[in-house]
Amino acid sequence: MSRLHIRVARSLIKHVVLLVAAVLVVESSVAADRPNILLIVSDDQRPDTIAALGNDVIRTPNLDRLVREGTAFTRATCGNPICTPSRAEILSGCSSFRSGVIDFGKPIDPQLPLMARWFADAGYRTSYVGKWHNDGVPTERGYSQTNGLYRGGGGKWYKPQVDWAGRPVTGYRGWIFQSDDGTLYPERGVGLTSDISEKFADAAIELLAQPTDKPFFVHVNFTAPHDPLMIHPKFSDMYDAAKMPLPRNFAARHPFDHGNFNGRDEQLFAWPRTPEETRGELAAYYAVISHMDAQIGRVLKALHDGGQLENTIIVFSSDHGLAVGSHGLRGKQSMYEHTIGVPLIMRGPGISKGARLATQCYLRDLFPTLCDLAGIDGPGDRIDGRSLQPALRGEKEQIHPFVVGYFRTFQRMIRYDGWKYIEYPAVDRIQLFHLSEDPDELHDLSDAPQQARTRIGMATTLHRWMKDNGDPLSGRQ
Repeated sequence: MSRLHIRVARSLIKHVVLLVAAVLVVESSVAADRPNILLIVSDDQRPDTIAALGNDVIRTPNLDRLVREGTAFTRATCGNPICTPSRAEILSGCSSFRSGVIDFGKPIDPQLPLMARWFADAGYRTSYVGKWHNDGVPTERGYSQTNGLYRGGGGKWYKPQVDWAGRPVTGYRGWIFQSDDGTLYPERGVGLTSDISEKFADAAIELLAQPTDKPFFVHVNFTAPHDPLMIHPKFSDMYDAAKMPLPRNFAARHPFDHGNFNGRDEQLFAWPRTPEETRGELAAYYAVISHMDAQIGRVLKALHDGGQLENTIIVFSSDHGLAVGSHGLRGKQSMYEHTIGVPLIMRGPGISKGARLATQCYLRDLFPTLCDLAGIDGPGDRIDGRSLQPALRGEKEQIHPFVVGYFRTFQRMIRYDGWKYIEYPAVDRIQLFHLSEDPDELHDLSDAPQQARTRIGMATTLHRWMKDNGDPLSGRQ
């Protein structure tokens, strides 16, 4: 190569390096101008447990604040009402059939884009706090760091516990705080403790205080109010069990085995369910939620004190709801509104204050919605979720023509136009509820001759969706 050619080559390399550097500077500047994101997810929280959304008993001043200062979706659903699949839907933006996580112990399809990795690639510092209940670890799923990571692995330190009522603990046995590299911290407690929500808030506040030239994406996962219910001493007298109102759809027994009668959740209550046990459990459940609410308030204060509150999109939701006596059930494995429904609140730049939207939506819609709110391109049809931005802007009332729910091979549900249709394939039962007139799902109209057309139409639409989405039950009806 001649000297001239060498000089030309060096000149070209120099210009390419400068061009790449300029592009990176521009990209960094654009990323720095984007809003921060704080995604908070509780565990097993019914959609009717926020005071500002109509619960006159519970005290949730900080969630109430988010409702006042943001937009609440009152018809949000989880899709699959058990922890691991529902959390996979949040991470992947896909239904359980597409993500591959229809039940516990199933890995998320590695070919799918994941929300944290998507935001990391867009220039965000992605961090994870709290409960991890999916395969791998957060740092293998797009999060650059964890703090206060809580997952299984501490069985050798676990000592038998009892819950608020003196019942032997069956949930979170051996769960433990740990670091990204797998170092375990038994000194922080093994299993659930009454102050665990404080520990998650502490971890989130530490992350928010870290200096960074990038916008942050902080995903905080509380264990509250999942059982075992451990009441913080300062909250032990907040609710009087004797004065707790029973759910309007309380029942001593569910009319048939819905597919989980022998499950751990349902064995927490005695059969038949009693008003006394249910009231006591609700008082403890509310106390654990109120304690978590106080910790969310601490996180919001840290955002404010750090000057980050007004440029942060805050989302609060839960992985699914819970029965706690409704319909004669205790657990979460059902298609009823108290369980398939979730609280969903969004607050931040570009989000209306004090709005309540009845737009039907899923937790998997959070992925594309946050992309739109952050001003980055989303994954499009590579996922099932749809952006809720048109609803937030008031451009559309409907994002999904209907929503579908599923639990293992035992339950399928479809909801639209004020109606809900449920199938129980294992016991050859169906239910039909007119939610517009019967929001507590007390009157099953599946045998009503005048509703035959509605029942058949909903079943047909449900079965078509099942076939189109790879449901293994498709074709077996």
